[in-house]
Amino acid sequence: MTPADLSLTVLHAVRRAVDDGALRVDVPSRAKVERARPGGAGEYASNIALALARPAGRSALDVAGILEERLRGVPGLRAVEITGPGFLNFTLRGDGDADLVREILAAGTSYGHGAALAGTVVRLAGSDEPRAVVVVETLGRLLRSQGADVEVGADGGERVHVHPGMCDPGGDAVRWAFLRAAPHDRPLDPALFLVPHERNPLFRVRYAYSRTRRLLVNARQLGFSPEQGECDDPLLPALLRDHPLALLSAARHRAPDRVARHLEAVADALLAFQHTVLPLGDEKPSAAHRSRLALAEAAGTVLAGGLSVLGISAPDRI
Repeated sequence: MTPADLSLTVLHAVRRAVDDGALRVDVPSRAKVERARPGGAGEYASNIALALARPAGRSALDVAGILEERLRGVPGLRAVEITGPGFLNFTLRGDGDADLVREILAAGTSYGHGAALAGTVVRLAGSDEPRAVVVVETLGRLLRSQGADVEVGADGGERVHVHPGMCDPGGDAVRWAFLRAAPHDRPLDPALFLVPHERNPLFRVRYAYSRTRRLLVNARQLGFSPEQGECDDPLLPALLRDHPLALLSAARHRAPDRVARHLEAVADALLAFQHTVLPLGDEKPSAAHRSRLALAEAAGTVLAGGLSVLGISAPDRI
């Protein structure tokens, strides 16, 4: 279950509570779900009960209890807990790792694309300023990835505030420099992203992708292939589940920098995880190696898809 699936599941619980008369509220268009904060319960949390308490004329704890009853036993959820004044906290089932990898590999680089903005028409004003051209073009791809109808260069369209960047917009380093900073912030120096060094986040993202391709080649040479299964790394699957939300959030907030930051987090987790994928020494390939390889392949797919949305290449070898 991805965060987007979890958000829809929470909304379905609200709708059920309204339909059976337990709550008298208008069903919201979406339910905010985010990673649980350090020290919190579960993996994800939602404040939906607090948001509905006043219109329902009930306490947030009462609303949370009503929703918790309707979330019990939902496939993909191991536990639902109520904390604080009425936060709902969710723990996903461990078998979700295999389903997640299967979903990513089936979708390919389109993983995270959806229909959340279907029916929305967005008209973006054009610009001749180099950085604005890149930002608006990227926002067009992001919005379309979420189902919106987009017209770029429309007269009288929405004008995205972009701090100017006066260098030639060609090249991956320049695009990353333009997009990694928030549009209203000063763009980063492209020279920082030309050096192939671990301090260069663009290099890390592209290198992490290339490592997944190499791991697949090396595994074939060792006589085994990826196979979906449970993984012993909690961070990387969580970040991959967050990818659809990162794309949707970037589209809604006109903030392609959110995608860049998310890709950096995925790359760093993957680079820390990669050393466990292949057998060491005389070790024979096991089910754990096969599932780790599948997870690495899925992570590479997410990195390639995210870079594609930003208009940046993902080379197989660096």
